[in-house]
Amino acid sequence: MSRTNTAQGRPSAAVGGGANRGGTDRGGANRWVVLVVLCVSLLLVALDATILHVAVPSLTEDLRPSSTALLWIVDAYPLVCASLLILFGTLGDRIGRRRVLLLGYALFGIASAVAALATEPSVLIGARALLGVGGAMIMPATLSILRTVFPDRRERATAIGVWTATAAIGAATGPVLGGFLVENYWWGSVFLINIPLMALILPLGRRLLPESRGAAGGPWDVLGALMAAAGILGCVLGIKRAGAGDPLLALPTAGPLLVGAALLVLFVRRQKRRPHPLIDIRLFSRAAFTTSVGCIVIAMLALVGLQLIAVQYLQLVIGLSPLETGLRLLPLTFAAMAAGATGSYTLRRVGPRRMVGWGFLLTASAVLLLTLMGQHDRPLLLTVGFVLLGFGLQTTLFSAYESMLSEAPPRSAGAAAAIGETSYQLGAGMGTAMLGSVMNAAYAPGLGGVPGVPAEASRAAANSLGEAYKVADQLGGTAGDALHHAARHSFVTGLHVTLFVSAALLIVGALMARRLPRIVECPVDQEEAFDAAVTPDAFMAPEGPDRDAEPRGTEPAGATGAGAPDAAPAGPAERAGASATAGSPEQPGTSERPGPSERTVSPEPPGSSERTVSPERSGTSERSGSPEASEPRVPATREAIEPAGSGRPAH
Repeated sequence: MSRTNTAQGRPSAAVGGGANRGGTDRGGANRWVVLVVLCVSLLLVALDATILHVAVPSLTEDLRPSSTALLWIVDAYPLVCASLLILFGTLGDRIGRRRVLLLGYALFGIASAVAALATEPSVLIGARALLGVGGAMIMPATLSILRTVFPDRRERATAIGVWTATAAIGAATGPVLGGFLVENYWWGSVFLINIPLMALILPLGRRLLPESRGAAGGPWDVLGALMAAAGILGCVLGIKRAGAGDPLLALPTAGPLLVGAALLVLFVRRQKRRPHPLIDIRLFSRAAFTTSVGCIVIAMLALVGLQLIAVQYLQLVIGLSPLETGLRLLPLTFAAMAAGATGSYTLRRVGPRRMVGWGFLLTASAVLLLTLMGQHDRPLLLTVGFVLLGFGLQTTLFSAYESMLSEAPPRSAGAAAAIGETSYQLGAGMGTAMLGSVMNAAYAPGLGGVPGVPAEASRAAANSLGEAYKVADQLGGTAGDALHHAARHSFVTGLHVTLFVSAALLIVGALMARRLPRIVECPVDQEEAFDAAVTPDAFMAPEGPDRDAEPRGTEPAGATGAGAPDAAPAGPAERAGASATAGSPEQPGTSERPGPSERTVSPEPPGSSERTVSPERSGTSERSGSPEASEPRVPATREAIEPAGSGRPAH
């Protein structure tokens, strides 16, 4: 398989790192237009995740769903979306990411129309589940296409900054837009706005988006994809039930958790054994990749739990309307946009390790500042806290996503994107469950023994602050006032405890960030850099005859360590011909590597003298007689972007 190595400054980027099969390079000079299309796609999906929350009271009054049906109306979308991310992310690697994305557009538009016109709770639940399927097709495809359209790490960092800021905008704008639509129209309008946007973006995406694929060898593991989907569904369902207050050891909570965890363990074991796995488990042998995924989980765990509690605080304690609540959260959105816009520059200046660590510490500082909130409105304090929270958290998410994608080779872009999005969803679910449980544990004890309030009324009020207000209104008089005051005080106390727990989690994330690289590295050939960097004997698996990677447990041809005494340079005839002499005597069984005629290296931009290309990928006419011709070959050369203050100029 031939590859095109794209250096910085090349005007037209090859899509997919050589994996663009059967299609033209539509990304090239229009890659920033492609980014706009991808961001609009993500905006719709992020909006739909939060826009329904403010429409629940109106929807409940119209459709009269049962409590179980209402729970499924709200949860069907995130549950289905989270469980199918790996399935559709890896499917896009096989059949084409653009194809999966366009199908997701169409399904999302159809499901939005059904949801807007639903007259029965069951119809709305089914429509929300279809929206989850469409969202699972769209989310990993946008990130994997971004990964292939922007092969240069500097440009990709800028693109990821825009992408992550768009996700934050969608999540924060959802309640504002939903509140406006519900107040002026009806609850179905929160779905109806998707239809004209999808009708516009579907033809644009078909015309502008490039097609790309990843590893195409071997059949797609359908059973493995279903195991992953069922395992994630069980875990997320159990986590959500725990967050709703169900006992952790109860069968409806523990059952899905145990079954989901068992299926995921079996899925990982299956992937290790298969010659053509859905997900290359070797990705997790890279400390930077695993740490980035963990940082995404912790960041979302802190953000989503705090966001839900903040919404309750603003509405039930301060007394703001849904629209006013959404407007109060806008500073968080604007700060996230600023962090995304400056993320690429910051990453080059300070490096991934400092950027993620400082982002976590800034977020923890913002959370501790918000502990000064009380039972009365303090707009300036909230605005400053939300600005610091949005900037710090977005800085962390940006750098974690960028590091995760850069650690994965282009052939695994869809799988890596699916892992990142799944960790995002799992973090959100765990945040709701964990911080919600902490909040309930700190809130309920304050409602026991309120003077004049019966024990049964106190137990009902301990369920939530909204329920406490209803019970207080029913009691009336002095007892009702006492319960109302006690509930507000207990909620604020629980909020402070939850904020301290969240700050501790964020500090743990800052410590985890120490495993990330100190500097940004740009490998010339990321496929070979990945194959050479993983531990040779890690994740051993039987190999198929047509696997396009080198047999595990052996070094790639010509990949002897730099400075090894036996690493003699290969001559032109040796590189063009016999594969038996491609490696050192200690490396039997190495596979044949493409000759120089099968590879193209883009011209180097001016001033890039630090970048060197290994002799096996360079033309012999350029290297004959040069000092580099006598150096041992290495699988890939990395150009380090030094952080500020390191003594070397930052690029």
